[in-house]
Amino acid sequence: MKADTRMFGEIDIEDSKIIHLEQGIVGFPDMKDFALIFDADRGEESVIKWFQSMDDPVFAMPVLEPHAMAEDYAPAISDELCGTLGGLTQENVFLLVTVTVPENIEEISINLKAPIVINTDNNQAAQVIMEQDYPVKYKIYDRIKRDSKEGE
Repeated sequence: MKADTRMFGEIDIEDSKIIHLEQGIVGFPDMKDFALIFDADRGEESVIKWFQSMDDPVFAMPVLEPHAMAEDYAPAISDELCGTLGGLTQENVFLLVTVTVPENIEEISINLKAPIVINTDNNQAAQVIMEQDYPVKYKIYDRIKRDSKEGE
């Protein structure tokens, strides 16, 4: 599938790589198909990736794997969701959280309350509001700063 995106120009995404969210994402229920884009220079190991809408070329949001910033993150995924996404297992579940980058970079945060849960076997996904007491704005600036110093 070809997509002419605002941030990445024209990209070609294999149909098998399209992530489908039947209910869309919070605030954007009509956007259902996405591609996970990463910085080609850094490879797939880049911490921040982009969740690019295939329905709206202007819309892309930064995401990351939550364990990169919150090692003890363990959201309880309901049996109902497991069934809806085609049977989640330890091996096929992949979590992403959205990143908010405000004007003051020291306020950068991730949303641990509403992860995007992906079944990697069939690329079916859902954004879920966790009943657990996770923060919507989990600040990560200090962690990023510490990690960058360790990498020097």
